[in-house]
Amino acid sequence: MTFSLIGRCAETGMLGVAITTSSICVASRCPWARAGAGAVSTQNVTDPTIGPKVLDLLAGGKSAAEALQAVLASQYAEYRQVTVIDRQGGTAHHSGSKTLGTNGVAEGKDCVAAGNLLANTDVPKAMAKIFQAHPDLHLAERLIRGLEAGIVAGGEKGPVRSAGLLVVDRQIWPLVDLRVDWSEDDPVKGLRDLWDRYRPQMGDYVTRALDPRSAPAYGVPGDP
Repeated sequence: MTFSLIGRCAETGMLGVAITTSSICVASRCPWARAGAGAVSTQNVTDPTIGPKVLDLLAGGKSAAEALQAVLASQYAEYRQVTVIDRQGGTAHHSGSKTLGTNGVAEGKDCVAAGNLLANTDVPKAMAKIFQAHPDLHLAERLIRGLEAGIVAGGEKGPVRSAGLLVVDRQIWPLVDLRVDWSEDDPVKGLRDLWDRYRPQMGDYVTRALDPRSAPAYGVPGDP
């Protein structure tokens, strides 16, 4: 009931996750990322504690494979589908024996795509392929293009209802944290619309945090 793409930008070191599912509020429990450490998607029968536990180990110097193996040792691994990327671009993944329906994983350079209850096993491959095709684009753009490619390749067997896009850069807060918590129509399109609106303003919010003296005005009524 979920498919996702995690990735890294080799040029900037950004890390992130794009994800969509048939259930509500997927971005509140499944995607995890930490600047300078890595990114994780924990899905299928979701345990949100897996994400921060893996990130703690990555931050401490463990590889993606080492961190995932250590955390899954005590996490009902047969129910979990998890993908991990570390700050060097190393990847790891796990799909337990109780992963739902048609499921699959595709690894590529600086990315891993995975899903369950899929229409077909080509979905992760399509996501990883499009991500790798545009290394010059912003990581968030590459991730959302991957999600869109997954939809075109068949997506889930049923409709998806929520989606999220999470990207970290240098700060302890996310550079991008966008979500569509419920949509009767097309949450991935909704996520695309949010990203297209947010991208031109993205740098301004970083400037306002780091150096408010040079920050641009908000441009809203009452703002001088």
